[in-house]
Amino acid sequence: MRARRITIVAVLATAGLLAAACGGSSTTTPSSNAAAPSGTLTIDNESGGTWACIFNPFNLSYISYSLGNVYEPLMFVNTLQNAKVSPWLATSYAWSNGNKTLTFTIRNGVKFTNGDPLTPADVAYTFNLLKAHKTLDINSVWSVLNSVATSGSNQVVMQFKTVAVPYFYYIADQVAIVDQKVWSKVANPVTYADKSPVGTGAYKVSSCTPQNINYPSFLTNDTANTYLANGQAQWGSQFIPNIHAFYISKSPNYHYWFPPVANVSLFINLTNPILKNVAVRQAMAYAIDRPKASLIGEYGYEPASNQAGIVTPTFSGWLDAPQAASYGNNYAYNPQKAISILQAAGYKKGSDGIMAKGGQKLQFTILNNGGFSDWVAAVSVIQQNLKAVGIQVTPQNLAATTYQTDLYGGKYQLGYGSETGGPSPYYEMRQWLYSANSAPIGTAAGSNFERYSNSSTDALINQYATTADAATQHSIVSKLQSIMLKEVPVIPVTESVDWFQYDTGSFSGWPTQGNPYAQPAAYNYPDWGQTMLHLVPKG
Repeated sequence: MRARRITIVAVLATAGLLAAACGGSSTTTPSSNAAAPSGTLTIDNESGGTWACIFNPFNLSYISYSLGNVYEPLMFVNTLQNAKVSPWLATSYAWSNGNKTLTFTIRNGVKFTNGDPLTPADVAYTFNLLKAHKTLDINSVWSVLNSVATSGSNQVVMQFKTVAVPYFYYIADQVAIVDQKVWSKVANPVTYADKSPVGTGAYKVSSCTPQNINYPSFLTNDTANTYLANGQAQWGSQFIPNIHAFYISKSPNYHYWFPPVANVSLFINLTNPILKNVAVRQAMAYAIDRPKASLIGEYGYEPASNQAGIVTPTFSGWLDAPQAASYGNNYAYNPQKAISILQAAGYKKGSDGIMAKGGQKLQFTILNNGGFSDWVAAVSVIQQNLKAVGIQVTPQNLAATTYQTDLYGGKYQLGYGSETGGPSPYYEMRQWLYSANSAPIGTAAGSNFERYSNSSTDALINQYATTADAATQHSIVSKLQSIMLKEVPVIPVTESVDWFQYDTGSFSGWPTQGNPYAQPAAYNYPDWGQTMLHLVPKG
């Protein structure tokens, strides 16, 4: 294990100092001696808002700041390498009992940054904490788990209600293990800010305050991009217009890589009485010019999505092309089709140009992160597209914190945003469509922000989890695509890439297309922890 002598100046929004911790551990770190070069790594990750230095790893708004670097999961599952599994806090795992029992062997000798040893009891406590507080269970792992308990001196045994092999990704890779001695004293884990986190990761938090002038707050792409292009940061994770002229041309050490992994979508609040009408949603899907939103909003760096929801080329083998073709070539841009659908549903365009029926106009607000200039531009395209078919939308370009609170809590009509996806299309489909991921309006949902609920769809998602047969899994995903095409619960607009710019002048070891050992953006968790453990200062 190489000595961690990199000081991380985390310019995430307003960021704190992540200093090398003496108690962390990882198994994928290149080895070197203690005299390895040291250096300062500045992360330039514009988020559209300030950050209150909250590290709660079970809060969707803050997990990307803490999982991977401060807190660690049991295993690392690499989305970009066909779900390759590498040991982390656990050295191994094994399925048994017809894939209804999962046993992890916990690594010996790991300590939390306060000196407490990591034990199997901490792991069991962490998972049972999620069971006791459903809001913390972001990926609804307790919808399939039956029990989690220690076994012997170094193992944790998880019993499942049914076969649930795909949940391994959520359980092993997406849950931060916490110190029972610390968290058992927390009065309310749901609202706990965790400003001085105690984790097992390679870095510990030191002096993090929103007022810390050494670590500027990037509220927009423009300021963050200039900071990066000037060489003041080595790792960027944001949209840069005309990246070759603005960034790449500035230095032979500047590079970028944008692998597509999920979608940026128009979320539709399905509790809204007008938006419950599938005809309205289908019309919107036909009315949106996805290629134009990609070109104008994303300079083409994020390709146009498809209504089936399958990210290509990453997951091309999962796309049910014949089925998608039967829906107007996968809802290809067709404003006249949109108008005909609305008219068939009884809507008529008024003198103001807005479609209406029974006195109810098709006019909505659309929630957006105002700090993301590319999203603002893409939503402007959507606004123009929908206006052309008689649907009026008014963008609400908000600060990141307000945007997240309203989106997660369902306090919106239309919303523009993205979720994380996973090692196959199933994971993003599950985020969109699984009712267990949702929550009542006003309560933060882990995903399924549109509040979609259908018992038959839930059954498909649960069925997928019971099989390891590839043909059966593809068949189920094809049925989920049918739901996306027929019901239009959410409208994918552009493919969400990992925004990743990197400077090889000061550090080597970056993930690349030729060596995709982790998702490369600084906001990918726990992947960014893996990236930092691979980086080696030059000089």
